[in-house]
Amino acid sequence: MAAVAFLGLGVMGFPMAGHLAAKGHAVTVFNRTVAKAEAWVARHGGRLAETPAAAAEGAEVVLACVGNDDDLRAVCLGEHGAFAGMGRGTLFVDHTTVSARVTRALWAEAARRGIGFVDAPVSGGQAGAENGALSVMCGGEEADYARAEPVIAAYARICRRLGGPGAGQLAKMVNQICIAGLLQGLAEGLAFAQKAGLDGRAVVEVISQGAAGSWQMANRSATMLEDRFDFGFAVDWMRKDLAICLSAADEIGAPLPVTALVDQFYKDVQAMGGGRWDTSSLIRRLRPPHG
Repeated sequence: MAAVAFLGLGVMGFPMAGHLAAKGHAVTVFNRTVAKAEAWVARHGGRLAETPAAAAEGAEVVLACVGNDDDLRAVCLGEHGAFAGMGRGTLFVDHTTVSARVTRALWAEAARRGIGFVDAPVSGGQAGAENGALSVMCGGEEADYARAEPVIAAYARICRRLGGPGAGQLAKMVNQICIAGLLQGLAEGLAFAQKAGLDGRAVVEVISQGAAGSWQMANRSATMLEDRFDFGFAVDWMRKDLAICLSAADEIGAPLPVTALVDQFYKDVQAMGGGRWDTSSLIRRLRPPHG
């Protein structure tokens, strides 16, 4: 078992850090809102630190799950950043969904300091984090990944290295691209079923057993039919992720016509006041509440 630090105790980080403690790791946590760190320690033990640097001191592995590129830079760099508290030969694992560009820049800075760096964005949502069943996509050096994998196993259903620095973030972009198209298709199908006078639940029961079946259908169709959108990943965060996808697509010359369109549909949802609704709320554009 390792001495680890976990930076960022949001809806994902809080349970992920909890799984680390449950597996016997000695966990120190940091969160910008101290009350969350206090609540985590009250539930799981361990200790809290006032800065990322203080949390990282003495840790063999430092893990982060924060909001965006700027948040990640803030917890890594500077006088109070995690890198300042990490010694040579330690390892930083980033679970944040960020751009491959910032990942590679931080990897280079970590390497300069003798610190290993693995980008390891996750998929599975809040439920996956709470149940310890996340899919984890990793990039980095093979030796660093080999050290990270046993720690990540505390909350992962599957964990794979997909290439060098930034490969994990690129794979997460693929994940978000696929989800965007799937959810729009599901939203259109369910809205069509209701407009046609069909029993949406009955339709889903039948088609989910065929080629149309998906995780989104299994886990979100019922709440979409009920016009409830307080589950899982928020629209605001999805738009952040899709902006990363579209920017990377421009850089490498990969056309994403459907993704660009769905991103604009999510912009519509934000304009409706749905920024904190979950991503299945695309159906709100297509029909009034409760069909």
